[in-house]
Amino acid sequence: MPVTSVDRDLDRLTLTITAEFPVPVRRLWDAYVDPRQLEKFWGPPTWPATFTRHDVFPGGRSDYYMTGPDGTRAGGYWEFLSVDEGRSFEVLDGFSHDDGRPNTDLPTTRAVFTFGETATGSRLETTTHFNSVDELEKLIEMGIEEGTREAMGQIEAVVTDDATFAADTGTQSRFLDDRTVRFSRILRGTPQQVWDAHHDPELLDRWFHGPDGWALVDCRVASAPGETTRFEWAPDDGVEGEAFALTGELVSTDPPHREVFTETMEGAGAPPTLNEQTLTAVEGGTLMTLVITYDSAELRDMILGTGMVDGMETGYRRLESEVLTRT
Repeated sequence: MPVTSVDRDLDRLTLTITAEFPVPVRRLWDAYVDPRQLEKFWGPPTWPATFTRHDVFPGGRSDYYMTGPDGTRAGGYWEFLSVDEGRSFEVLDGFSHDDGRPNTDLPTTRAVFTFGETATGSRLETTTHFNSVDELEKLIEMGIEEGTREAMGQIEAVVTDDATFAADTGTQSRFLDDRTVRFSRILRGTPQQVWDAHHDPELLDRWFHGPDGWALVDCRVASAPGETTRFEWAPDDGVEGEAFALTGELVSTDPPHREVFTETMEGAGAPPTLNEQTLTAVEGGTLMTLVITYDSAELRDMILGTGMVDGMETGYRRLESEVLTRT
C-alpha cells in the first residue's frame, strides 16, 4: 500500500497521512490538479467522485460529489487558500448540500497537501487541521482516515498510466450530468499564452476562424463582467454556407486562470449555455477545462451532434500550430 504512516496529534488537532509513489513529483502533482485524474481516486472505491469544478489557484474553488452504490450523493468543496505549484496547496475542505451550498452542520477543516521527492519517486503528506477534538473524533468516526487510505490506494494506478491523460490525446469530453459536459485538452503553452490566445483579437484571427474555408469577420471580446462578446464567421468565396455568429456575456473573470460566460447562436432562439473555462499548468503545457451547462439534454445532444468535439479539436490544433508553437 502507498500509505507509509498515519499520525494523530491531539495536541495540535491534526491528522497527517503520508504516502509514497514510484513516479516523479510533477506526475503526482498533475494527478491532483487535473479533475479527470483526481476523480478516479479522490473517493473510496465504492464512492467515486465527480468534479464539476476544479480551480487550482489562490482564491479558486473546487466542487465535487461522491456517488454511493445505491446512487446516494455526498457533496464537498475546496476553497484554495494557497498554491505553490509542484510543491504544495492548502484548502478549506467542507461538505456541501446537493445544490452546492456549504453544509454548516458538518465540520469544515483546513488541509495542507505537501509534495516532495524520494529516492524512488515522490511523497505526499496530507495534514488535516481540525477546530476541536470533538470535530476530529467526529470525522474519524465518519471514516475520514479509512476513506483517505482507500483513496490513496487508487492513486498509483492513475499516476502510472502514461497514455490516458497524455498531452497528445486530443480533446476529450465527459458527461457530468444530463445537462453538463466537461471538455478537456492539454495545449502546448503556458496558461498566460493560452489566455491571451483566447482574448487578443489579433491572435484569435490566426486560429479561431472555424472550419477550413471560413474566416472570422467580427470579433468582440469582453474584458469585464457584464460586457458582451460576439464572434461572426463567414465562408470564403466559393465555399458553401451562410454566415453565423455566437454572442454572449462575460459573467466573471480571473485572468489567466478562469472565466465564466454565456453563449448562444445569434438569431437561433435557443437558450444560452453557461460556459466555465479553467486553465491549469501541467507537464507538457496547459490543461484547458471547459464545462458547459445546457438548458436541456435535448439542446445538449443537438449541439454535440453537429460534430462539436471534432471542430474543437481542429481549432485547438490550429491554435497550437499558428499561435502557441509558432516562432
